[in-house]
Amino acid sequence: MRVEYVSRVPRPPLDGLIDDLYYLEGTPPYARLTLPASPAALLIVNLGAPFRIRAGTGTETAEYADGCAITTPTRAFTFGYPPETRSVGVHFKPWGPALFLPMPAAELCDRPVTVEQVWGRPAVAELRDRLATAGGPHEMLTLLEQELMRRLRETPGLGLVRDTSRVIAATGGAVTIGDLSVTTGVSSTHLTQRFKELIGVTPKRLARSYRFAATVLTINPAAPIDWAGLAGDAGYFDQAHFGHEFREFTGLTPTRYLEVRRQFQRDHPGHVLDGWPLPAD
Repeated sequence: MRVEYVSRVPRPPLDGLIDDLYYLEGTPPYARLTLPASPAALLIVNLGAPFRIRAGTGTETAEYADGCAITTPTRAFTFGYPPETRSVGVHFKPWGPALFLPMPAAELCDRPVTVEQVWGRPAVAELRDRLATAGGPHEMLTLLEQELMRRLRETPGLGLVRDTSRVIAATGGAVTIGDLSVTTGVSSTHLTQRFKELIGVTPKRLARSYRFAATVLTINPAAPIDWAGLAGDAGYFDQAHFGHEFREFTGLTPTRYLEVRRQFQRDHPGHVLDGWPLPAD
């Protein structure tokens, strides 16, 4: 099963907004993949057949032909892929999309939109044409980087939200909103408003995302798991609290999460996508 994945960090100043740009082509390991909620955002420019997204249980599945934009999610998303997929994309830092969106990030929280809704049909059609005729993945990533540089704009409040988010990330989410308010010198109400405008979630919610992601990434599916010890070390009140967070962020119980991670490793050992996406079926 062939999957080509190429990624790179963009040049400044984009590197302060983006973790990496990537190119993906090939046959997905599963027709449907679950993407747990994480402290990150995503832009996909689709160059193949449409894919489908369901933003959490109880929501309708929607089709995306030109791609999609997703701000920092609060729930797991399910991606349905065609047999062959091809796209370029951006893994944003939580505050990154705000500089490229025509609307407050809060309006997109757990509501993916098409790239056309973000940048307009003519611009997206032109970008997709240029990407589709590029000479390979690296040239495509250069074109995407140039497009992002061209669209870069000033965003009021970005410094406050960026610097506060970095504190949250550095502590793995183990910081109180009161402490953040004291550190930044602004009220918790003002800080919350800015976060919702530029990230789409509150500082408290972002801290929960960082703590959960940091905890889950320490799990070795091949080894026995001491769930109570893991929860305690991560600062959760008790194992029940940890289980609640697990279900909210992944849609799965901890036991079921471990099962599907092991399934992925059995079915596709060493796969480039193993680690965060999960089999949805």
